Amino acid sequence: STSGRVVLKSTNAGTLGVSGSLQFASGTTSSGASGKIKFDTGAATNGVGGAIILSVGASSTDIGGNILLNSGNSAVKTGGLVSLSSGTGIATTSGQINLYSPNAGTLGVSGKLSFNTGTTSSGTSGMISVATGSATNGKGGMLLLSVGSGNTGTGGDITMTAGETTADSVSGGSVNVVARAGTSN
Repeated sequence: STSGRVVLKSTNAGTLGVSGSLQFASGTTSSGASGKIKFDTGAATNGVGGAIILSVGASSTDIGGNILLNSGNSAVKTGGLVSLSSGTGIATTSGQINLYSPNAGTLGVSGKLSFNTGTTSSGTSGMISVATGSATNGKGGMLLLSVGSGNTGTGGDITMTAGETTADSVSGGSVNVVARAGTSN
């Protein structure tokens, strides 16, 4: 039979207040790593593995709430990592990751997706890498860059711009588009 459910929630607020918050925090430490917070579902022997859902309630009069994922800062070493990966399919296909903004309402525009690296005052700024994996017995994966269609005004643009430099006697960055060779045995 089914095991019991555990519910942690604050009660609904009155007409003039806000509902209470739930906070999960580990304590600080002066020597060693601070504690970790872990959310796991159990494994399923004959069925679908459990889900972890992070969602924010809707608002009828203001902007929607946010979900923020921040890794830790470091005063002397590299900052913490944020890693997002899908599950491995041991015998079949690995899981999919979807990053998208939903459709806009009748009077708005759909949300923006931004991928940026931070600036640096000494050294090279970060890199954004988009790549597919290699295929041992099959065709290599595809990268598709496209703009949605519209029915008023000009079509949307795709702009690729290499970096500028203000250093003397040095060239700006390059935009390279290279087709790979096909080899036959």
